[in-house]
Amino acid sequence: MKRILSILRGNGKTRKYETYEIEIDDRLSLLDALEKLRTGSVPSLVYRHSCHHGSCGTCTVRVNGREVLACITPISSLYQEGDEKIPRIDPLAVMNSLTDLAVNPAVLFNAQPENTSGLRESEWRNGEPVKNLPSQESAFSNTGDKGDKPVRFEDCIECGACISACPVLRSGTEQARGTSDFMGPAALTALNREYLKEQEKKESILERVQKPDGVPACKRYIECSRVCPRAVYPAKHIEMLRQELQKKFSRMMQGE
Repeated sequence: MKRILSILRGNGKTRKYETYEIEIDDRLSLLDALEKLRTGSVPSLVYRHSCHHGSCGTCTVRVNGREVLACITPISSLYQEGDEKIPRIDPLAVMNSLTDLAVNPAVLFNAQPENTSGLRESEWRNGEPVKNLPSQESAFSNTGDKGDKPVRFEDCIECGACISACPVLRSGTEQARGTSDFMGPAALTALNREYLKEQEKKESILERVQKPDGVPACKRYIECSRVCPRAVYPAKHIEMLRQELQKKFSRMMQGE
């Protein structure tokens, strides 16, 4: 089937939308369409990709203003029956554009807290929920050694969708983006995960997230959770930290 895409090309002030027609099976993905263009009529097209199955987060782009993983987004989903609008493909917002759909992910990685573990207790084993898991607030070994308790990797694939979708980060000027005004939903989510795992880190983590660029900077738009491809729900983690800060404040007021 013939499909038409409008892709933002170039960088800086030279950027403009270019329209391309492509013959493609509707069962294929947006990334497949980009690959077909690059290996065919548009060899200069630049974008990021790696795993092709939704695990690495590298191919995240915006389609009509919404963040998606190109590799798991069916090309057919970009078109509504009776709607003649051409899908608009943009690079992620907030991050500095390199060229075309490729961005510099430094804003995401520079904000990530150091020394956080990538493992946590699993809620599942052999396709079944694990019963009688200890409280998430129990101490967690970074080695993953929890006896007969299964462990798993964290869900976040560092795709940057939550960063791009965050209205707080997007409201800054080009010069202000990526500064310390707001550490962002990905970093706060990582800190809350660590808060749940590491008993001895709780106080230092609360001290960190209560700073102006932490939880107070979040305005509860929830866009980060709406676009997360792995259902991490960053807004939920930020709200959990907000509640812990409120508990801490209440204890202080009571003189505990």
